Amino acid sequence: MTARVAVDTAVCELHGQCVEAAPEVFAFDGGGQLQYRETVPDDEVTAVQDAQFLCPTQAIALSRDA
Repeated sequence: MTARVAVDTAVCELHGQCVEAAPEVFAFDGGGQLQYRETVPDDEVTAVQDAQFLCPTQAIALSRDA
């Protein structure tokens, strides 16, 4: 099973807590913009949940695929 990650770029202020919490999923590119994987395996969900909790603007959404 996998989970889907979405970041609301209209809300994200690029604080970087997600990059710290889940560097295997979130990263800044060379231009300082947030990049992320839209699907993650079960073993990375906890890190994304941590990133979701730490995000000061609550811009991260996580949903499960069937």
